[in-house]
Amino acid sequence: MPRRPPGRKSRPKRPPKPPSDGSAHTGRRALGRLPTRAEILDFIAASPAPVGRRDILRAFKVPPEQRVALKGLIKEVERGGSVERGPRRRIEVIEDLPEIGIVEITGVDVDGEMLGRPLAWREATDAPAIYVVAERGAPALGVGERAVVRFVRLDQHSYEARIIRALGGAPDRVLGVFHRDRDGGRLEPTDRKLRTEFRIAEADAAGAGEGDVVLVEVLPTRRLGLPQARVVERIGDSADPRSFSLIAIHAHGIPTGFPAEAVELAETARPVALGARADLRHIPLVTIDGADARDFDDAVWAARDPEQEGGWHVLVAIADVAWYVRPGDALDRAARERGNSVYFPDRVVPMLPEALSNELCSLRPGVDRACMAVHLWLDRDGRVHRHRFQRGLMRSAARLTYEEVQAAADGRPNEATRPLLDTVLEPLYGAWRAFDRARRHRGTLDLDLPERRILLDPGGRVARIEPRQRLDSHRLIEEFMIAANVAAAEELERLRQPCMYRVHDQPDPAKLAALSTFLEGIGVHGLTLARGQSVRPHHFSEILRRAAGTPYATLVSELVLRSQAQAVYSPINLGHFGLALKRYAHFTSPIRRYADLLVHRALIAGHDFGSGALPATEAASFVETGEHVSMTERRAAAAERSAIDRYTAAFLADRVGASFAGRVSGVTRAGLFVTLTETGADGLIPIRTLPDDYYDHDETHHRLVGRRRGRRYTLGDELGVRLAEANTVTGSLLFALVETGDGAARRPHPPHKAKRRRVSTRP
Repeated sequence: MPRRPPGRKSRPKRPPKPPSDGSAHTGRRALGRLPTRAEILDFIAASPAPVGRRDILRAFKVPPEQRVALKGLIKEVERGGSVERGPRRRIEVIEDLPEIGIVEITGVDVDGEMLGRPLAWREATDAPAIYVVAERGAPALGVGERAVVRFVRLDQHSYEARIIRALGGAPDRVLGVFHRDRDGGRLEPTDRKLRTEFRIAEADAAGAGEGDVVLVEVLPTRRLGLPQARVVERIGDSADPRSFSLIAIHAHGIPTGFPAEAVELAETARPVALGARADLRHIPLVTIDGADARDFDDAVWAARDPEQEGGWHVLVAIADVAWYVRPGDALDRAARERGNSVYFPDRVVPMLPEALSNELCSLRPGVDRACMAVHLWLDRDGRVHRHRFQRGLMRSAARLTYEEVQAAADGRPNEATRPLLDTVLEPLYGAWRAFDRARRHRGTLDLDLPERRILLDPGGRVARIEPRQRLDSHRLIEEFMIAANVAAAEELERLRQPCMYRVHDQPDPAKLAALSTFLEGIGVHGLTLARGQSVRPHHFSEILRRAAGTPYATLVSELVLRSQAQAVYSPINLGHFGLALKRYAHFTSPIRRYADLLVHRALIAGHDFGSGALPATEAASFVETGEHVSMTERRAAAAERSAIDRYTAAFLADRVGASFAGRVSGVTRAGLFVTLTETGADGLIPIRTLPDDYYDHDETHHRLVGRRRGRRYTLGDELGVRLAEANTVTGSLLFALVETGDGAARRPHPPHKAKRRRVSTRP
């Protein structure tokens, strides 16, 4: 039973919040669909009294076939700690702690349980009791250390904090660049949020040299007004471009080395024999990847379906990682800890040792490889009407790149693609065109935002930054993979096996309301989003279509992107809003994503395919695992971005003082974030450097407005900027505005009345 600290007073209830979009949910009640988690929370918060499950059923008119899913969704909301059940099992909102937060270990009670303090607690009353639970037998944290946790309410006065990731704590550790002086040295932090430097005495420098990237431990003493630190690890030389990725890896806590037991399992693994597997070696499957790809985990093939006019038979074969990585072994533990591979311009931090990721699990041409395969039969309009899964043995016919496949399709085959053009490539494009028709019919959200890639020279320095090509060959592979992923989710539901879904929830109502307000303010015909309507992906696609070719195109794309929810992994099926799919799971990349490996194991268990199946007990931890791999995905994305920022800063460092064309990509009280047209680099124009005025931050219309002179700087504006600073240590860029004749930005936006928030550029 959960314990209640003696003598604790009940916290007063807060008044319920109104719905975030200002509605009374009347528009949603007529929809007859599964509500989102945010909508359920809004409904509970807006209700003057606690609600029951039947109230939610009636409010959203949830159809009978989705009521089991609604029950699971309500349980997920409860697990988040934002609501509690009262008398007669009715639910009401409690707003004490967020679902995810940070705790600091404060001590250990008489029973040996760790006690914590939530760092986000700002109430006048005492914080609730926090019992910190170490994850899967991990060592207990010490007093003063901190961790990211998921809060689970035990009762009105206490929580259980389940550790997601340890953050360390007292003494703090900081990554930075060491600069030597006569008294020892000082540390320049690589984290741009840290504004202070650290003193390092000669005795604490551990032999670090000028420009070394080092990890330091912050000491409790201070000298010369600066905090004191000592070097605990030398990472590399900041002058070496390869240090940019190392900084990102260490700063974000990405595991690199594998345990000896995991390496031994990988290196002693051997190729599989045919045995009971389906023999697919006669089918000319091919891999199509980037020119710099190092692992090949998916292969494709297509042919006309002789049983249906205009139909297609498609085969997608995926590396059988589950054969080599068994539940609970050293490889599995290491893969789960990483969650995914992490990709940098100069290296990859793989989820699995190279003996597997680059060898036995890589579908290299001309060699037998174990695979999990799905056959898909689709009609002429790209609708899949049946599928079949197999555990097989395949032999890739060729390793092809996107560029050479596209060149062959455009009539320029080379030696590798010419023999495959008629028998392999043309059928692949035929099936893709059918898939594409189905995609267009269901109305997916296509945010074709520009991407750029960094190309390095042999010395590891940036040779150039160029737009990443978006070819039909890329779209072909995407559609084949999406179809396979949908089939996997459908198959697991049919088999009644647990599924780790890839879910993309509907947009938050508050963000939709803000987007609608902004689009109405533009005043262009067709660029509207009706309030209260049931929003579908095709509504956004229509807005993007109407904005294309206008001065608003980039701005509208950016705002539509910001209005979307973040895709995550969860055993609760919320559908995939962006792809307009009722169910979706990741099946096609088990070499680099742990979630895909779980889907493979569940399919093996459901079909009794043999070794490597998902244990029956694993489903109980799927919620926790989904949260973990969602976190590692965000961690990887943040690390990749930070490394790219440093490479970009290094590329531009010798162009300080040069002028560039750019576009406002963010508006804050701190100033304007600008993305350069040429390289895609992002930097800040500090508000203090804008033409002398008092600026109001108009959050609704994403702009700064000068009070006296009426200058306006709005999201999406084209600007001329001068590069004032390129800091390769933090990866940050600072710009100065290059004014046009009247000192204003070039913009298509009509005037609005700003909601004033006074911000001065004067010191």
